[in-house]
Amino acid sequence: MTILGVNFLKINAEKKKVIKGKVNISNNVSIKDVQKANLNFGPTKETGLNFQFTFTSKYDPGFAEMTFEGHLIWMGDEKRVKDIEKEWKKNKKVDKTIMTTVMNSILAKCNIEALIMSRELNLPSPIPLPKVTEKQ
Repeated sequence: MTILGVNFLKINAEKKKVIKGKVNISNNVSIKDVQKANLNFGPTKETGLNFQFTFTSKYDPGFAEMTFEGHLIWMGDEKRVKDIEKEWKKNKKVDKTIMTTVMNSILAKCNIEALIMSRELNLPSPIPLPKVTEKQ
């Protein structure tokens, strides 16, 4: 199983008002759909899945919001692709092993982009950044 790429289709970032006081930042990623993807690599044809996702970073109460929509292409063997697609259509679920890899790849791409967007909008970082502390 291989992840071929994570691509954005839509990015929306909006700062609604000046931040004052306490800010609660919540990040959420959800898989909207899983569809079979026919992949052509020259003379060979491979099978994979297209995972459509939405990532949201909200700054509450109502300060700002960032939304990223896109898709991840996952490549696997024909039988596994059919099984995953069938399970998704039936129960809207994907095998935990595959879902862990998919979600980690989506989060890696989206968190970096959200960090860049937060800098551009003068917002606090949506993810905790490492800090240096003085020893006691």
